[in-house]
Amino acid sequence: MPRDHAQLVKSQSLGILAHVDAGKTSLSEALLHEAGVLEKVGSVDEGTTQTDSLALERQRGITIRAAVVAFSVKDVTVNLIDTPGHPDFIAEVNRSLAVLDGAVLVVSAVEGVQSQTIVLMRALRRLAIPTLIFVNKIDRAGADPDLVLNRIRERLTPAVVPMGVTHAAGTRDASFVPFDRADERFVDVLVDTLSDHDESLLEAVVDERPGPMTPGALYANLAAQTRRGQVFPVFFGSAITGTGVGPLMAALPELLPAVPADSGEPASGLVFKVERERQGDKVAYVRMFSGAVHRRQRLPFGAGNEASVTSVKTFQPGGAVDSSSVVAGQIAKLSGLTGARVGDPVGTTLSRPTVDLFAPPTLDTAVAPCDPAQKAALHAALTQLAEQDPFINLRQDDSRQELFLSLYGEVQKEVIEQTLAADFGLRIEFRETTTICVERPTGSGSAVERLGGADNPFPATVGITVAPGAVGSGTDFRLAVDVSAIPLFVYKTVDAFREAMARYVAETLQQGLAGWQVTDCIVTMDDCAYTAPGTSASDFRKLTPLVLMDALRRAGTVVCEPIHRFHVEAPADTFSAVLRLLAQHRAIPEAPLMSDTWVSVRGSIPAAEVTGVQIQLPGRTHGEGVIELQFDRYDPVTGPAPTRRRSDKNPLNRKEYLLRVSGRI
Repeated sequence: MPRDHAQLVKSQSLGILAHVDAGKTSLSEALLHEAGVLEKVGSVDEGTTQTDSLALERQRGITIRAAVVAFSVKDVTVNLIDTPGHPDFIAEVNRSLAVLDGAVLVVSAVEGVQSQTIVLMRALRRLAIPTLIFVNKIDRAGADPDLVLNRIRERLTPAVVPMGVTHAAGTRDASFVPFDRADERFVDVLVDTLSDHDESLLEAVVDERPGPMTPGALYANLAAQTRRGQVFPVFFGSAITGTGVGPLMAALPELLPAVPADSGEPASGLVFKVERERQGDKVAYVRMFSGAVHRRQRLPFGAGNEASVTSVKTFQPGGAVDSSSVVAGQIAKLSGLTGARVGDPVGTTLSRPTVDLFAPPTLDTAVAPCDPAQKAALHAALTQLAEQDPFINLRQDDSRQELFLSLYGEVQKEVIEQTLAADFGLRIEFRETTTICVERPTGSGSAVERLGGADNPFPATVGITVAPGAVGSGTDFRLAVDVSAIPLFVYKTVDAFREAMARYVAETLQQGLAGWQVTDCIVTMDDCAYTAPGTSASDFRKLTPLVLMDALRRAGTVVCEPIHRFHVEAPADTFSAVLRLLAQHRAIPEAPLMSDTWVSVRGSIPAAEVTGVQIQLPGRTHGEGVIELQFDRYDPVTGPAPTRRRSDKNPLNRKEYLLRVSGRI
């Protein structure tokens, strides 16, 4: 039976994040068991977990798609989002972060702080998402909770508060005992940590005023600073044995924010996941930030779309249940929004915009069906996968009838291949996989096509100037024309015209002079004219690529390749072999850290060279060397710049472009 919204007091969207194999999904299972949702904890190894529902997830023992389940703690319904830990599926994490009230970052007590742990913590802090840290696997051989706590302070944040002590770590009898709030050790840690962010507390310490330092006051201060993302409580335990899970669960409503149920404000939400049910119907996962959405309601979403909501399913302990509506703070599966895409706002203006916090995919690959007769079926299948993961950036070269995808790595490639075979009955092959580069303008350039010009077949004027922008700024579109020059009889408002032109510019810059996406640039529209009633939106859309690419050609671009930060650890006696290997692959190492038995080397390496190092490192280090990687930046390519074949209508070739947009090719 649908649950009456009047019974809901508060909701909390909670993300579980971790480096792969740190025990993230196991912790999700343990929380569900602790809350009474599951009678028995599922096993990742046995493929019996609640959140890893895809056959491929159970087969591989990794999370591929973010999953939502719910449980209750006191008066709070927690919508738990279990995210992938493997870096090939970081896009799923990016989408989930936009809808979180709080997070639990899982760190292994054996492996400690790993490369993906650092990347995730950086994103959580950038968004100021309140976060608890759970040090898992304290029962495993080699577990060292104290060492891991020090590593957390060194590599993640010094603002941590251990919430208890561990006993018998590294054994089956390992346990976690939470501090009593009046425990002197706990009070001392709270005073030292919280006073760094609270001048009044620091003054109370200096003046020896006891009021702000009572256990109750300090714990309330801890909760406040945690909710502001200033401090990070640390719990310890084992998701497998259940030790430490209870104290962590009890802390969720106490230390992390929850949203009171409220349907009085205008509806505002975000689509953060899209999937298709067995019968092919599209379902949008929506987090509501304000107001309510009702079944059969006509709902605006995305860029000017609108549709009737045919079904609402909210997440409740035990599963998604049919509901009459979804209110602020809740997550629901909405049916009927056939055109919905990941990242679409729902209802009124979105109060929390999505942010791309992680590196884009660095691999570009062509994909083809083994049976040429299945080209159309493959395109349809990949279109569905692109709905679920827009980062794969499905593109089609119409002239060669080839499909291209952007990917993070080999595991993602294997998953796509197996998904197409299992779900769509398609056998495919991947061809020429290359590293994805970007282009940046090297100077400024301007171009214009004037209304009535001999070579301009469109009844419109478009003038554009391209200039370099700050590194990491993306594309900054600016409108610098008089309002009287804007065809308001077509676009209705200046804002609508600005948004449309920004969209035309963004679409054109997907492929620059060398075929790569152009970024870090300022694009200014500084000339515009039209005829009434002869000019249409189509004229501006078709003319913009010609003008923009002409301006870009005059500005010039430089092709930049992705660069990763690396961390190699290997036996000390293989140091020379490791340095030779890194040099062979254009890596730039920094000063090493040496011990009697091990060497640690950090530095930077072009993404195109990473696979070669990964393949050869074990052979150069007696099978003991390991490398951790994370995207760092784009640097100009040295030597001949790589190019990518165009899949657009080629506005660099005026004659070909005009023939294509006119439909004659």
